[in-house]
Amino acid sequence: MSRNTEDLLRLDKQICFPLYAASREVNKQYHPFLSELNLTYTQYLVMLVLWEKTPLSEKEMGIRLHLDSGTLTPVLKSLEGKGYIVRSRSKEDERVVCVVLTDAGTALKKKASHIPEGIRATVPLSDEETAVLRSLLQKILDGGENN
Repeated sequence: MSRNTEDLLRLDKQICFPLYAASREVNKQYHPFLSELNLTYTQYLVMLVLWEKTPLSEKEMGIRLHLDSGTLTPVLKSLEGKGYIVRSRSKEDERVVCVVLTDAGTALKKKASHIPEGIRATVPLSDEETAVLRSLLQKILDGGENN
């Protein structure tokens, strides 16, 4: 193994590690906010998508969240059990499962409205740095969809 190859295999040369560690840190920052709402981070992401657009098919939701049905289905079942969503088969195509917010799910949006500002206060980035980071991360996600 050449010296250059060994250098490339150093932890501090990897893109995966800071992404992974930063993701864990950000998720940890969300925990106190989400525990007040009795939501997990993934449940919160689902609710964010539904607050933007409802009804939404499970397939559309999985695409938006980059989650497969094996991950998404238990999250949706849990949110349904909490009374925030209702899942039903489409009348046009029985293979399609539609997800709709309940009144309680819609009301939860107001209770969650302080979270983005609270998280923003914990992240040591300027508004410009945050925008650049978001753009770069989206570029990675978009590139992954082309493979």
